[in-house]
Amino acid sequence: MESEFFKELKASQPFFLMAGPNVIQSEEHCLKMCRQLKSVTDSLGIKLVFKSSFDKANRTSAASFRGPGLEEGLRVLQKVKDTYGVPIITDIHEPSQATAVAAVADIIQIPAFLCRQTDLITAAAKTGRVIQIKKGQFCAPSVMRNSADKVRAAGNPNVLVCERGTMFGYSDLIVDPRNLVWMRDAGCPVTADVTHSLQQPAGQQFQDGAVASGGLRELIPTIARTAVAVGVDGIFMEVHDDPNSSPVDGPTQWPLRQLRPLLEELLAMARVTKGRQDFQIDLTPVGEDF
Repeated sequence: MESEFFKELKASQPFFLMAGPNVIQSEEHCLKMCRQLKSVTDSLGIKLVFKSSFDKANRTSAASFRGPGLEEGLRVLQKVKDTYGVPIITDIHEPSQATAVAAVADIIQIPAFLCRQTDLITAAAKTGRVIQIKKGQFCAPSVMRNSADKVRAAGNPNVLVCERGTMFGYSDLIVDPRNLVWMRDAGCPVTADVTHSLQQPAGQQFQDGAVASGGLRELIPTIARTAVAVGVDGIFMEVHDDPNSSPVDGPTQWPLRQLRPLLEELLAMARVTKGRQDFQIDLTPVGEDF
Protein backbone atom coordinates (compact mmCIF):
# COMPACT_ATOMS: atom_id res chain seq x y z
CA MET A 1 0.00 0.00 0.00
CA GLU A 2 1.26 3.48 -0.84
CA SER A 3 2.28 5.50 2.20
CA GLU A 4 0.63 8.82 2.99
CA PHE A 5 3.98 10.55 2.52
CA PHE A 6 4.37 9.04 -0.96
CA LYS A 7 0.86 10.19 -1.86
CA GLU A 8 1.78 13.66 -0.63
CA LEU A 9 4.85 13.72 -2.86
CA LYS A 10 2.83 12.61 -5.88
CA ALA A 11 0.24 15.29 -5.20
CA SER A 12 2.81 18.10 -4.87
CA GLN A 13 2.15 20.93 -7.31
CA PRO A 14 3.88 21.85 -9.46
CA PHE A 15 6.82 19.81 -8.07
CA PHE A 16 8.49 18.92 -4.80
CA LEU A 17 12.09 19.86 -4.03
CA MET A 18 14.83 17.68 -2.54
CA ALA A 19 17.64 20.03 -1.55
CA GLY A 20 20.54 20.51 0.81
CA PRO A 21 24.33 20.34 1.03
CA ASN A 22 25.93 17.35 -0.65
CA VAL A 23 27.46 16.02 2.54
CA ILE A 24 26.99 16.62 6.25
CA GLN A 25 29.75 18.98 7.36
CA SER A 26 28.46 19.64 10.87
CA GLU A 27 25.26 19.78 12.87
CA GLU A 28 25.43 23.57 12.89
CA HIS A 29 25.79 23.77 9.12
CA CYS A 30 22.92 21.38 8.42
CA LEU A 31 20.60 23.22 10.80
CA LYS A 32 21.49 26.54 9.20
CA MET A 33 20.97 25.20 5.68
CA CYS A 34 17.62 23.58 6.50
CA ARG A 35 16.33 26.71 8.23
CA GLN A 36 17.19 28.87 5.23
CA LEU A 37 15.97 26.38 2.64
CA LYS A 38 12.68 25.96 4.49
CA SER A 39 12.22 29.73 4.70
CA VAL A 40 12.50 29.97 0.91
CA THR A 41 10.33 26.97 0.05
CA ASP A 42 7.63 27.79 2.61
CA SER A 43 7.29 31.28 1.19
CA LEU A 44 6.92 29.84 -2.32
CA GLY A 45 4.59 26.99 -1.37
CA ILE A 46 7.03 24.24 -2.42
CA LYS A 47 7.22 20.91 -0.58
CA LEU A 48 10.78 20.51 0.78
CA VAL A 49 12.66 17.30 1.50
CA PHE A 50 16.03 18.01 3.14
CA LYS A 51 19.00 16.17 1.63
CA SER A 52 22.49 15.52 2.90
CA SER A 53 24.76 12.45 2.92
CA PHE A 54 26.39 10.85 5.96
CA ASP A 55 28.96 9.09 3.77
CA LYS A 56 30.18 9.71 0.23
CA ALA A 57 31.45 6.23 -0.47
CA ASN A 58 32.25 6.76 -4.15
CA ARG A 59 34.72 9.64 -4.02
CA THR A 60 37.29 10.01 -6.82
CA SER A 61 40.16 9.74 -4.34
CA ALA A 62 40.47 7.58 -1.22
CA ALA A 63 41.90 10.66 0.51
CA SER A 64 38.80 12.78 -0.15
CA PHE A 65 36.38 13.85 2.59
CA ARG A 66 33.52 11.36 2.96
CA GLY A 67 31.39 12.73 5.79
CA PRO A 68 30.81 11.94 9.47
CA GLY A 69 29.72 8.33 8.99
CA LEU A 70 26.50 6.47 9.70
CA GLU A 71 25.98 6.96 13.44
CA GLU A 72 26.92 10.65 13.68
CA GLY A 73 25.31 11.45 10.33
CA LEU A 74 21.96 9.98 11.33
CA ARG A 75 22.11 11.84 14.65
CA VAL A 76 22.52 15.12 12.77
CA LEU A 77 19.74 14.33 10.30
CA GLN A 78 17.40 13.39 13.15
CA LYS A 79 18.21 16.72 14.80
CA VAL A 80 17.35 18.56 11.58
CA LYS A 81 14.11 16.59 11.25
CA ASP A 82 13.07 17.24 14.84
CA THR A 83 13.96 20.93 14.71
CA TYR A 84 12.24 21.87 11.47
CA GLY A 85 9.70 19.11 10.89
CA VAL A 86 10.97 18.35 7.41
CA PRO A 87 11.24 14.93 5.74
CA ILE A 88 14.74 13.64 5.07
CA ILE A 89 16.40 11.98 2.08
CA THR A 90 19.84 10.38 2.31
CA ASP A 91 21.63 7.61 0.45
CA ILE A 92 22.87 4.18 1.40
CA HIS A 93 25.65 2.09 -0.14
CA GLU A 94 25.30 -1.25 1.64
CA PRO A 95 22.27 -3.42 2.51
CA SER A 96 23.32 -3.42 6.17
CA GLN A 97 22.68 0.34 6.37
CA ALA A 98 19.02 0.18 5.32
CA THR A 99 17.32 -0.48 8.68
CA ALA A 100 19.25 2.17 10.60
CA VAL A 101 18.75 4.79 7.89
CA ALA A 102 15.03 4.02 7.64
CA ALA A 103 14.64 4.99 11.28
CA VAL A 104 15.48 8.59 10.29
CA ALA A 105 15.08 9.05 6.54
CA ASP A 106 11.71 9.36 4.83
CA ILE A 107 13.31 8.66 1.44
CA ILE A 108 16.19 6.23 1.03
CA GLN A 109 18.23 7.00 -2.05
CA ILE A 110 20.05 4.41 -4.14
CA PRO A 111 23.11 6.04 -5.77
CA ALA A 112 23.41 5.95 -9.55
CA PHE A 113 26.43 3.66 -9.52
CA LEU A 114 24.36 1.12 -7.55
CA CYS A 115 21.03 1.30 -9.38
CA ARG A 116 21.18 -2.36 -10.44
CA GLN A 117 22.35 -3.81 -7.11
CA THR A 118 19.46 -6.11 -6.29
CA ASP A 119 20.38 -6.87 -2.67
CA LEU A 120 20.80 -3.17 -1.88
CA ILE A 121 17.51 -2.17 -3.52
CA THR A 122 15.63 -5.04 -1.86
CA ALA A 123 16.99 -4.23 1.60
CA ALA A 124 15.98 -0.60 1.19
CA ALA A 125 12.54 -1.54 -0.15
CA LYS A 126 11.79 -3.87 2.76
CA THR A 127 11.99 -0.92 5.18
CA GLY A 128 8.75 0.43 3.67
CA ARG A 129 10.26 3.87 3.15
CA VAL A 130 10.00 5.75 -0.13
CA ILE A 131 12.90 4.64 -2.32
CA GLN A 132 14.50 6.95 -4.87
CA ILE A 133 16.72 5.22 -7.44
CA LYS A 134 19.07 7.35 -9.48
CA LYS A 135 19.57 6.18 -13.05
CA GLY A 136 23.11 5.00 -13.59
CA GLN A 137 25.29 7.12 -15.85
CA PHE A 138 25.80 3.95 -17.88
CA CYS A 139 22.11 3.01 -18.20
CA ALA A 140 19.38 3.48 -20.75
CA PRO A 141 16.15 4.88 -19.30
CA SER A 142 14.43 1.52 -19.86
CA VAL A 143 16.63 0.00 -17.14
CA MET A 144 14.76 1.98 -14.49
CA ARG A 145 11.59 -0.07 -14.91
CA ASN A 146 13.55 -3.14 -13.82
CA SER A 147 15.03 -1.29 -10.85
CA ALA A 148 11.63 0.05 -9.79
CA ASP A 149 10.16 -3.44 -10.19
CA LYS A 150 12.71 -4.74 -7.69
CA VAL A 151 11.29 -2.34 -5.09
CA ARG A 152 7.72 -3.36 -5.88
CA ALA A 153 8.64 -7.06 -5.84
CA ALA A 154 9.75 -6.58 -2.24
CA GLY A 155 6.22 -5.40 -1.41
CA ASN A 156 6.91 -1.67 -1.52
CA PRO A 157 5.04 0.48 -4.08
CA ASN A 158 6.67 3.70 -2.86
CA VAL A 159 9.37 4.30 -5.47
CA LEU A 160 10.79 7.24 -7.43
CA VAL A 161 13.24 7.16 -10.34
CA CYS A 162 15.72 9.99 -10.89
CA GLU A 163 17.56 11.17 -14.00
CA ARG A 164 21.10 12.45 -13.41
CA GLY A 165 22.72 12.44 -16.84
CA THR A 166 24.44 9.88 -19.02
CA MET A 167 28.15 9.53 -19.67
CA PHE A 168 28.90 9.44 -23.40
CA GLY A 169 32.59 10.28 -23.20
CA TYR A 170 35.44 11.03 -20.87
CA SER A 171 34.83 13.40 -17.93
CA ASP A 172 31.44 14.66 -19.07
CA LEU A 173 27.73 13.92 -18.76
CA ILE A 174 24.87 14.63 -21.15
CA VAL A 175 21.25 15.20 -20.12
CA ASP A 176 18.84 13.85 -22.70
CA PRO A 177 15.36 15.35 -22.07
CA ARG A 178 13.81 12.31 -23.74
CA ASN A 179 14.85 10.27 -20.71
CA LEU A 180 12.53 12.32 -18.51
CA VAL A 181 9.64 11.05 -20.63
CA TRP A 182 10.87 7.52 -21.28
CA MET A 183 11.52 6.93 -17.57
CA ARG A 184 7.77 7.27 -16.95
CA ASP A 185 7.65 3.72 -18.26
CA ALA A 186 8.85 2.70 -14.79
CA GLY A 187 5.30 3.41 -13.60
CA CYS A 188 6.25 5.86 -10.86
CA PRO A 189 7.07 9.54 -10.33
CA VAL A 190 10.13 10.86 -12.18
CA THR A 191 12.57 13.31 -10.61
CA ALA A 192 15.56 15.17 -12.03
CA ASP A 193 18.91 15.72 -10.33
CA VAL A 194 19.85 19.07 -11.86
CA THR A 195 23.21 19.39 -10.11
CA HIS A 196 24.92 15.99 -10.41
CA SER A 197 23.82 16.03 -14.05
CA LEU A 198 26.45 18.70 -14.62
CA GLN A 199 29.37 16.91 -13.01
CA GLN A 200 32.57 16.43 -14.94
CA PRO A 201 33.88 13.24 -13.31
CA ALA A 202 37.61 13.41 -12.62
CA GLY A 203 37.54 16.62 -14.65
CA GLN A 204 39.66 18.74 -12.31
CA GLN A 205 43.41 18.26 -12.54
CA PHE A 206 45.72 19.45 -9.75
CA GLN A 207 49.44 20.24 -9.84
CA ASP A 208 50.29 17.22 -7.71
CA GLY A 209 48.62 14.95 -10.28
CA ALA A 210 45.48 14.33 -8.25
CA VAL A 211 42.04 14.57 -9.83
CA ALA A 212 38.57 15.48 -8.61
CA SER A 213 35.16 15.98 -10.15
CA GLY A 214 34.55 19.34 -11.75
CA GLY A 215 31.27 20.73 -12.94
CA LEU A 216 29.31 23.28 -14.91
CA ARG A 217 27.41 25.16 -12.21
CA GLU A 218 26.37 27.92 -14.61
CA LEU A 219 24.21 25.43 -16.54
CA ILE A 220 22.18 24.24 -13.53
CA PRO A 221 19.33 26.65 -14.42
CA THR A 222 19.33 25.28 -17.98
CA ILE A 223 18.84 21.69 -16.83
CA ALA A 224 16.29 22.73 -14.18
CA ARG A 225 14.26 24.69 -16.73
CA THR A 226 14.31 21.73 -19.08
CA ALA A 227 13.15 19.33 -16.37
CA VAL A 228 10.26 21.57 -15.33
CA ALA A 229 9.20 22.16 -18.94
CA VAL A 230 9.12 18.40 -19.55
CA GLY A 231 7.03 17.93 -16.41
CA VAL A 232 9.03 16.10 -13.75
CA ASP A 233 7.39 15.38 -10.42
CA GLY A 234 10.34 16.46 -8.31
CA ILE A 235 13.59 18.40 -8.51
CA PHE A 236 16.74 17.23 -6.71
CA MET A 237 19.49 19.78 -6.27
CA GLU A 238 22.42 20.28 -3.99
CA VAL A 239 22.53 23.74 -2.46
CA HIS A 240 25.28 25.32 -0.37
CA ASP A 241 25.70 28.65 1.40
CA ASP A 242 29.37 28.79 0.32
CA PRO A 243 29.95 26.36 -2.57
CA ASN A 244 33.64 27.14 -2.90
CA SER A 245 34.22 25.91 0.65
CA SER A 246 32.30 22.66 0.21
CA PRO A 247 34.49 19.58 0.78
CA VAL A 248 32.43 17.60 -1.78
CA ASP A 249 31.22 18.56 -5.28
CA GLY A 250 31.60 22.30 -4.82
CA PRO A 251 31.48 22.96 -8.60
CA THR A 252 27.98 21.48 -8.88
CA GLN A 253 26.30 22.94 -5.80
CA TRP A 254 23.91 25.82 -6.38
CA PRO A 255 24.51 28.94 -4.24
CA LEU A 256 21.90 29.36 -1.54
CA ARG A 257 21.63 33.12 -2.12
CA GLN A 258 20.34 32.45 -5.65
CA LEU A 259 17.91 29.64 -4.83
CA ARG A 260 14.84 31.86 -4.54
CA PRO A 261 15.13 33.55 -7.96
CA LEU A 262 15.73 30.20 -9.64
CA LEU A 263 12.72 28.59 -7.96
CA GLU A 264 10.57 31.61 -8.79
CA GLU A 265 11.45 31.19 -12.45
CA LEU A 266 10.77 27.45 -12.36
CA LEU A 267 7.37 28.06 -10.75
CA ALA A 268 6.52 30.60 -13.47
CA MET A 269 7.43 28.06 -16.13
CA ALA A 270 5.33 25.37 -14.46
CA ARG A 271 2.29 27.64 -14.54
CA VAL A 272 2.59 27.76 -18.33
CA THR A 273 3.11 24.04 -18.95
CA LYS A 274 3.34 20.88 -16.89
CA GLY A 275 4.76 19.02 -19.88
CA ARG A 276 2.97 15.82 -18.90
CA GLN A 277 0.09 15.87 -21.37
CA ASP A 278 0.93 13.82 -24.45
CA PHE A 279 -0.17 15.27 -27.77
CA GLN A 280 -2.68 13.13 -29.56
CA ILE A 281 -0.84 13.27 -32.86
CA ASP A 282 -3.15 13.43 -35.87
CA LEU A 283 -1.57 12.20 -39.08
CA THR A 284 -4.68 12.73 -41.17
CA PRO A 285 -3.73 14.55 -44.40
CA VAL A 286 -4.58 18.26 -44.34
CA GLY A 287 -7.15 19.39 -46.89
CA GLU A 288 -7.59 22.73 -48.62
CA ASP A 289 -9.86 24.03 -45.86
CA PHE A 290 -7.18 23.82 -43.12
